[in-house]
Amino acid sequence: MKRYLLSFVFVLCSLFCFAELKYVFYFIGDGMGSNQVLASEMYYSALKGQPLGRVQTLMTTFPFSGNASTYSATNGITDSAAAGTCLATGSKTTNGTLGLDPDGKRLTTIAEELKAQGWGIGIMTTVAIDHATPAAFYAHVQKRNEYYKIGKQLCSSEFDFFGGAGFHHPQGKHDDKSVNLYRKAQKAGYTIAHGYQEALSIDSSVSKMILVQTSDTGMVHGSNLPYAIDRKEGDLTLAQIVSTAIPFLEARHDRFFMMVEGGMIDYACHGDDAATAIGEVWDMDEAMKVAYAFYEKHPDETLILVTADHETGGLALGNSDYTLHLDQLRHQKCSAWVLSDLFTKLFKENEKPSWKQVQAIYREQLGFLDSVEIADEEEDELEDLYEAAVKHQTEDTKTMYKTINKLGDAGIALLNKKAHIGWTTRAHTAHSVPVFAIGPNAQIFSGWHDNTEIVPLLRRAIQNLP
Repeated sequence: MKRYLLSFVFVLCSLFCFAELKYVFYFIGDGMGSNQVLASEMYYSALKGQPLGRVQTLMTTFPFSGNASTYSATNGITDSAAAGTCLATGSKTTNGTLGLDPDGKRLTTIAEELKAQGWGIGIMTTVAIDHATPAAFYAHVQKRNEYYKIGKQLCSSEFDFFGGAGFHHPQGKHDDKSVNLYRKAQKAGYTIAHGYQEALSIDSSVSKMILVQTSDTGMVHGSNLPYAIDRKEGDLTLAQIVSTAIPFLEARHDRFFMMVEGGMIDYACHGDDAATAIGEVWDMDEAMKVAYAFYEKHPDETLILVTADHETGGLALGNSDYTLHLDQLRHQKCSAWVLSDLFTKLFKENEKPSWKQVQAIYREQLGFLDSVEIADEEEDELEDLYEAAVKHQTEDTKTMYKTINKLGDAGIALLNKKAHIGWTTRAHTAHSVPVFAIGPNAQIFSGWHDNTEIVPLLRRAIQNLP
């Protein structure tokens, strides 16, 4: 009822005026299809004893919503580079390409347009700041894996704020003589903040900032922030990055644009890891709450737009009968990545670990043989896999971002089966993705769109065009 009332009020207002926007939050859930959002809500509903109800994410309470198709210029299924380019420019391109059209012509991003008009610009993510989606807003390269080249373009972008895991290859993967990207960024006027606490102490005279995660060793961790399910005290979070960026940009500009990516949703879905993916959707939603708190203070000037670049994994809610048991996922204590590492470590430290040692990991991390009931034949399959591993007769599972130990992968797959969740692939799909919006002019994002329409609609909203 609240959502429909808000929709009525916004539509009524739109009949009389288009408000002037000063603040834009553009959230992109990498790999986040509609089922990823729905699974997240249904999971927390089940935990609260409301299996037939919905504990809503913030994004689904927004008054306007729609869907968008995601195919690239040459493929029915897009990658993040082509999709990110489209979400940044409104133009489709070939898979693997950033900021260029299919003929190699440079495209101008919405962030570059607004920067030229004096807006403050913030680009933030849970993965590397030179990864495909964030790079789509400032980089122009033929290949998305040209990380050092992308990093150099970041340094020359003149954008005000970057936040995330850091650079993939700060020294250059194949050139030891290249200038370290952190040094290059500092020469370009960026102050590097290592972690949230250090960011809080940054002097007000600083004009540009890059906020990055650091590892336990004090070294910059360039690939990704820890999954929410694996997070430890002191780990940088997307919500912290957003809460740092808002006052930073507001103090230096009277208008700002922020692209905020929940990048690890995609990583989890490439591993067909439902519990971890759900945690990442909710983690982005927590960052969205920071933006929403700002919106509540400036409701006539702030737009929050949420969408995704593509769906990953072909997530299916239901794999047998007309039931779901998403509450079973509560027994998973770590991501497939960490679970894999636990098994790899066990076999590295023991020439022939016992089946009981393997069972102990399953029990502690997935609840098997204790909280989660598994059939005798299912346990036998896991034990057969263990015996094959002892004989070095198993092959690890290769996913997009990590090779996963077979015992860990099988355990995650079995828990997903118990939750009645299915996956069709470990890659992207052509599924449409959701669109949610709130704020002045947000009603124009309602309905069905192609992803080429998102930026033109955003430009229309900013320019107050009917």
